Amino acid sequence: MTASANFRPWFDPSDCRVDDLAALVDQATRPEDAPGADRIEHGVPVYDGASVRAELGRPGRRRSLMAEWMQVLERGPGIIALRGAFADPVLLDRVSAHFREMIEDERAGAANVDHFGGAAGTNDRVWNALDKLCERSPELFADYYANELLALACESWLGPGYSMTSQVNCVNPGGVAQAAHRDYHLGVFKAADAAAYPAHVHRLSSVLTLQGAVAHVDMPVESGPTLYLPHSQKYPLGYLAHERPEFQALFAARHVQLPLAKGDAVFFNPALLHAAGHNRTADVRRLANLLQVSSTFGRPMESTDRTRMAHLLAPVLRERLAAGAMDAAACARVIAAFADGYGFPTNLDRDPPRTTLAPESQQALLVRALAEGWPLARMHEELDRQAWRREPGSGG
Repeated sequence: MTASANFRPWFDPSDCRVDDLAALVDQATRPEDAPGADRIEHGVPVYDGASVRAELGRPGRRRSLMAEWMQVLERGPGIIALRGAFADPVLLDRVSAHFREMIEDERAGAANVDHFGGAAGTNDRVWNALDKLCERSPELFADYYANELLALACESWLGPGYSMTSQVNCVNPGGVAQAAHRDYHLGVFKAADAAAYPAHVHRLSSVLTLQGAVAHVDMPVESGPTLYLPHSQKYPLGYLAHERPEFQALFAARHVQLPLAKGDAVFFNPALLHAAGHNRTADVRRLANLLQVSSTFGRPMESTDRTRMAHLLAPVLRERLAAGAMDAAACARVIAAFADGYGFPTNLDRDPPRTTLAPESQQALLVRALAEGWPLARMHEELDRQAWRREPGSGG
């Protein structure tokens, strides 16, 4: 069988052209692209939450609105904003109070490590706020996540059965802007690592998650609400390109920024180039609930005890490597068959990314241990420590 001349099995970083991205982001978002929106603001369809709730009672309207949002997220600007997504300010304030208590509790503990963060203290991040809010107040959790617009956005992009995660982020006065980036999954890889994945995986990555943010305080532009580059999710090589200086410069020149009021929400395609903005205020602690929602299908068919297999196979691989019965490449192939090759999901309180954007995987740990000739006792100890760091639970 001869491959089509247009077929690209892999993307190559050398093919990244900033002009190709510029041509995409030069597109205008037209009112007919989002007919249910209240208005188009800086290229972003903005929907009135109260109007959407009223519309949902009309026959067929729910499905047609989901189809509209789906198209906006994939083929349009890649982002929607919902004004008044959370209509009850008292509920938000009560949840915010718990979020702030979590921040203070965690400030007293181990140092927080944040994705794309600046100097220590510029951001306060609470990992796994979903569990932590539920533990503190199941009643508030139920009231908060009963929100129909939140569920509608998630189901529009991911279908039913999605899995919610939540991180609280508070950018304090003086907090600097992030570098522009794409998000989980491939967004946590360096370009050279992302390039190892076939082109179809790059296309798939953006439909495995939905990113969202709920504003828990008013966020004027000077407080640095998230910067977005509408239509950038359509650039096929974006996971290889976003770290390059010329792409960062394009983002700096073309990004848009929406002020948000308390209770507003945004949802966007994880492949959309975005970055938290610089908080230039003296007194606004920009508090948001960051939602990362995953497709139900991002899971293996069977549950397996990969840590137990690692303990059983570590001495075998170590012995065979030492005896010359296997080389490093053969050991790596065996490791790929049984060990977990991804640093997520994990308990980010215990296992935050430190030198890269993802924690070390079980596969990477074993390859490193064999390459460095660790004693067997150390291998077993580090496997157990890694497994403990990934277990659910609060604190270190």
